Amino acid sequence: MKWSLVTDVARPGWENMAIDAALLDLADAGSAAFFRLYRWDPHCLSFGRHEPVRRRYDTARIGALGLDCVRRPTGGRAVWHARELTYAVAAPLSAFGGLRPAYETLHQLLATALGTLGAAPRLAPRSSPVGGIGTGPCFAAPVGGEVLIEGHKVVGSAQLRQGNAFLQHGSLLLDDDQSLVRDLAGFSENGAAEAPLSRLVGRTVSFEEAAAAIAGVAGVTLPDLDESARLPDAVQAGMARHTERFRSADWTWQR
Repeated sequence: MKWSLVTDVARPGWENMAIDAALLDLADAGSAAFFRLYRWDPHCLSFGRHEPVRRRYDTARIGALGLDCVRRPTGGRAVWHARELTYAVAAPLSAFGGLRPAYETLHQLLATALGTLGAAPRLAPRSSPVGGIGTGPCFAAPVGGEVLIEGHKVVGSAQLRQGNAFLQHGSLLLDDDQSLVRDLAGFSENGAAEAPLSRLVGRTVSFEEAAAAIAGVAGVTLPDLDESARLPDAVQAGMARHTERFRSADWTWQR
């Protein structure tokens, strides 16, 4: 299986989600596998696929602040995408042997990469409880297999299975916490589970540095990896099937 690592330009939320969905289509159609690293411009608030957004978050304030919003194709809970790195993996399930092995392997890859940046990461134990979709932001509490540094959650991820392939994407906090999301949900600042990587390692870690660290470990972990790949031409056509959904207010605010 040939892997393509794409370090992408910053894009709006709807476009990022349409690209990830198109990559999943390609992975499901054959043996291609993709590892994409990207940012969001403008900064964006993303919601999990099944999250009760209207009940959980202050939608009037979201509108007053003019926040860009999108609903992800994967599950999980809200994430504020600002000074962070988002990764997406779209691949056949056979690449890892199932969803759980993929989740653990990819988080171990990310943890190893963070170790090269001066951190001392570990994975949350499998026994860590999984919070319900109504229990607050994605980073409100770690769940089994997620990446922790000094007990703080620095990576939050979610998955979607489609046919014989899967999409896993998640956020690595670089300089921002998730205080905005907690505020919009009416949660207090006390006991925040997350912390940005730069604070934990005592220096600024840029997107470029973090992306290079992940690429270096991926080059060892993933077979036949093209570390300088571009999005395939088929993604442009594939995006057309998904753009309307991710740009739609009906999709974003359906719950």
